[in-house]
Amino acid sequence: MDNTASIVKGYSAQQGSGFSAVYINLATHAADAGPVKAHKKFAIETGIGFAKGDLIVTTDADCRSNTGWLQAIASFYEETGAKFIAAPVKIEGDRTFLSIFQTLDFITLQGITGAAVFKKIHSMCNGANLAYEKKAFYEVGGFRGIDAIPSGDDMLLMHKIYEKYPGLVFFLKHPQAIVSTNAETGWRGFVNQRVRWASKADQYDDQRIFRVLLLVYIMNLLFLGLVFASFWNSWLLWLLLMGLFIKTVVEYPFVRSVAGFFGQGDLMVYFPWLQPFHILYTVVIGWLGKFGSYRWKDRKINK
Repeated sequence: MDNTASIVKGYSAQQGSGFSAVYINLATHAADAGPVKAHKKFAIETGIGFAKGDLIVTTDADCRSNTGWLQAIASFYEETGAKFIAAPVKIEGDRTFLSIFQTLDFITLQGITGAAVFKKIHSMCNGANLAYEKKAFYEVGGFRGIDAIPSGDDMLLMHKIYEKYPGLVFFLKHPQAIVSTNAETGWRGFVNQRVRWASKADQYDDQRIFRVLLLVYIMNLLFLGLVFASFWNSWLLWLLLMGLFIKTVVEYPFVRSVAGFFGQGDLMVYFPWLQPFHILYTVVIGWLGKFGSYRWKDRKINK
């Protein structure tokens, strides 16, 4: 527990501040809702019911924003008439192996997210930094149809809105729009987080992204297969090393440009050396996301 409730109540009591806040106790609403499986979706939907503005902006409790964060989103909304806006998220951490690895991995994911949304290739976003029109949320039925899935308040909702408004879904690439969150400090928390993300893969109605994820998984599985096969055939070891070299050369410029946007370009010195570990990570987490379980907010979620 922290003092969030008292802070919100304090804002609510301030008159003439130009800012108003409403304190919502979810327990009083959950009692009438019956069993709740997707707690975050329930919390968001309850909050939207109280919202008076046209634009819903969501972030996570552990995120930090720039002072111009909401202004950047609001200006973009007014300029474009967007129905859904995905915005950038930055991971910050120390110089431990785990922190550097997940930061570079997340930089790559953010780069793919921005490019995919910009090119209308498929629907990707992160719930830590989203905005969508309240009217559009209700037009697509909110979380109805995906409310039994524990997570997915971001990408699954994004695809619902994309299906109705394919030309009005955007990624906002602006430094003031970045929100920051801390890297996971322990392996257990990191694995649980990434398994939770991976667990949504087979729930996407957007088959374009499912096909991409499947292709990426198969490619990494082939790399892992070459590792074991090279013990019996040394020629395959050279094929493996050549594949790793090509993969690194192709990916490096793209990831470097994204890292520069987030002010984390200095981490790119570690990028080539983390490639083998990233391949293993992708295969293991992908498998656990499909067949394993994970813990989220002190609750065990089974696939």
